[in-house]
Amino acid sequence: MSTVAQRLDDVVDEFVDLDGREKLEMLLEYAATLPPLPAGCAGLDENRVHECQSPVFIQVELRPTDAGQPGVFLLAEVAEEAPTVKGFVAMLAQAFAGRPTDEVLAVDDTLLDRLGLADVLGMLRTRGLRAIIEYVKRGVVRQLTASRG
Repeated sequence: MSTVAQRLDDVVDEFVDLDGREKLEMLLEYAATLPPLPAGCAGLDENRVHECQSPVFIQVELRPTDAGQPGVFLLAEVAEEAPTVKGFVAMLAQAFAGRPTDEVLAVDDTLLDRLGLADVLGMLRTRGLRAIIEYVKRGVVRQLTASRG
């Protein structure tokens, strides 16, 4: 099974040779893969990524995996009027799915630059996407702290 870093490297490889319009189209394709939240999770304010201009709600869960350590899973809802943000969240959800917490916590700030999204999406949206990564990392730390409790 591939690591978070390998999964993200594969995504970067998909994006690297695309022009700006094609990168946006790729984000739209990812957006279509984000499953809806289970009943009872939608729009819970404690799951809101407040740094994003668009309404983004992410619930970070740690679940046991076959490897015996907790794996990270994201449940997310992103406003329909923000499909590029939704695509980015879907991309992260796929990359993080079931992977160990240390791999998720190791994701660095260069991801958006490596994807070439900083130039395409502009400063405000890029800042929001960086905030999403940091929000997920804080959620992982909260979950780990609560489980050690």
